[in-house]
Amino acid sequence: MSPLTSLFTDLVRVETRLWNAVDDRMRAAHGMTLGQYELMQVIQRRTTTRVYDIVSDVAITVGAASKAVDRLEAAGWCVRSANPLDRRSSLIALTPEGARLLAAATPTLEDELAARVEGVVEASELDQLAAVLAVLRASLEEHHRGRTASRETPGGRG
Repeated sequence: MSPLTSLFTDLVRVETRLWNAVDDRMRAAHGMTLGQYELMQVIQRRTTTRVYDIVSDVAITVGAASKAVDRLEAAGWCVRSANPLDRRSSLIALTPEGARLLAAATPTLEDELAARVEGVVEASELDQLAAVLAVLRASLEEHHRGRTASRETPGGRG
C-alpha cells in the first residue's frame, strides 16, 4: 500500500469512527443525529439559507439536502418560507426550539470530541493537523468549484 493510500485509509477510518462516536452521543443526549446537527449549524451560521447553500457547505446532493431539511422541519427544528428573490427556492431558518436544541447540543459535541482526541494527540500536533487539513480542504473545494463551473459553461465538460 502506498503512503497516500495508507493516509487516505487512515483519514476515512478516523472520520468514520469519530463521526459514529459523536453521533451516538448526540442521539442519546439530544435525540438528534450528528448530520442533523451539522445542517442546523449551516442554517444558523448564515443570514439566509437555501437548500443550495447546504449543498455547497456540506457537499451533498440537492435531493439529500432537501430531504434532510424536510426531516428537520417535521421535527419542528426549522421552517421554510418563500424566498422573495427567487420563487423557485425557499429560505430556511431555525425555529426557537431548533436554536435551543443546537445550543444545548454544542457542548455535548465539544465534550465528546475532547474525550476522543485530547490527550491522544499533543495540542501542537492537533494545530498542525488542523492547518494541513484546512489546506487540503480548500484545495479540494477549489477543484470542485472549477469542475462545477466548467459544467455550467457552454461546451464545458465535467
